[in-house]
Amino acid sequence: MRVHEVRVHPPGAVPPREEQLAWKLAAVAADPAPLDPEAAGMLLNRILDNAGCALAALGRAPVAQAYAQALARPAADGATLTGLGPGRRFAVEWAAWANGVAVRELDFHDTFLAADYAHPADSIPPVLAVAQRMGRSGADLLRGLAAAYEVHVALVKAICLHRHAIDHVAHLAPAAAAGIGALLGLPVETIYQAVQQALHVGVSTRQSRKGTISGWKACAPAHAGKLAVEAVDRAMRGGTAPTPVYEGEDSVIARVLDGPDAVYRVALPEPGEPRRAVLETYTKAHSAEYQAQAFIDLALRLRPRIGDPARVRRIVAHTSHHTHKVIGTGSGDPEKFDPGASRETLDHSLMYILAVALEDGAWHHERSYAPGRAGRPSTLRLWRRIGTREDPAWTARYHAADPAARAFGGRLEVELEDGTVLTEEIAVADAHPAGARPFGRADYLAKFDTLAEPVSGPAERRRFVDAVLGLPDAPAGSLASLTVAVPEVRLGTALPPGIL
Repeated sequence: MRVHEVRVHPPGAVPPREEQLAWKLAAVAADPAPLDPEAAGMLLNRILDNAGCALAALGRAPVAQAYAQALARPAADGATLTGLGPGRRFAVEWAAWANGVAVRELDFHDTFLAADYAHPADSIPPVLAVAQRMGRSGADLLRGLAAAYEVHVALVKAICLHRHAIDHVAHLAPAAAAGIGALLGLPVETIYQAVQQALHVGVSTRQSRKGTISGWKACAPAHAGKLAVEAVDRAMRGGTAPTPVYEGEDSVIARVLDGPDAVYRVALPEPGEPRRAVLETYTKAHSAEYQAQAFIDLALRLRPRIGDPARVRRIVAHTSHHTHKVIGTGSGDPEKFDPGASRETLDHSLMYILAVALEDGAWHHERSYAPGRAGRPSTLRLWRRIGTREDPAWTARYHAADPAARAFGGRLEVELEDGTVLTEEIAVADAHPAGARPFGRADYLAKFDTLAEPVSGPAERRRFVDAVLGLPDAPAGSLASLTVAVPEVRLGTALPPGIL
């Protein structure tokens, strides 16, 4: 890896494009590095993971709305929609949009946490849609996804968006554009322009994940993917973009992030170095915001020692700054204690999540958020006795330079009515690569079957799994097989008409 220093430059002193971050990201995407077998295997896992998450979300309001928009745009040479068979195609950017919303809706797929945070598998829908539209091979698709992960992980390690209340999709948009460029084997110049346009139009604030969280939470990453498709299309036609998007006087760094005096250090692979960033990322065993994953595991571990949750006087989760501020009481969001809050809000409330996990002794992507579940008197009582507190030691572990030392959990301190105090801590979720039960291929397959079984039969699921596992050898033009057909009634698209 080589570390590249990125800073703002005044007019007249802008570095040559070959020294700009966007060009270096584009060069990573354009480099014909060999596909690492272990990384390729993990990318297959993430395709399976995305599909299961999308199938389980079919019919939910944000997904139905996005599908209605895509279904209005059939295109014989377009891309498929999850839930419809390989024979039906739709405009590529709208297929990327609808599939992206479905993947993200349940907050159940992969994650990467460092200086900022991300869901790198959000790049899969746009890259796959373009691969289908352009008749590419399985190896091309894997090469594109490997590049998208490489760029995404590098940006998340180096540049914090959250500090400035900028949504994490500002790293996703350029990563997806880089992945599409790598998929298509585009020249560096073309990818460079697409990366810059995607970032320039892909910046939005974190209000989408603050207070009352709306259905747009699932749509924001899909929108970034759609913007990436459009950016690459325009760049392929000779379009140029705001330059330099990172280093310029009025650039994203200068006006949105750390300002004119900022210095970021972005580590990128050398030419020819295998793209292994996907192996640093991890998926979820529970349908909730990632910082809650370890705490769900910890709650389930503590439950037998607590016994009846009615015995609890108070619970304090000692954790990192990020967890305290995003999903804890440090957010200051009263909505995180509101039994009438949206699912999107509840899956960003560690207090709610702990209360339900302790009461139910399990966590489920539907039952834990079922209508009325948050309003149970016993749940309300326990929920309002839970708080979070930042612990500098956990904050330091969250940001540890060594990936093996990073921790995204914390310590639970449970005081019972009789004065007994129980404490236990967890560094990472059980499903994390460094956790008690790291996710492997068998776990991804089981998760896919669990999520897909209610809507899809065993033969169709098996066909899809075989298509995914055969991707490394899949010939050009065969990628329409990467969809799962379900009864169309499951799509839930009976909605009021719109404009488009």
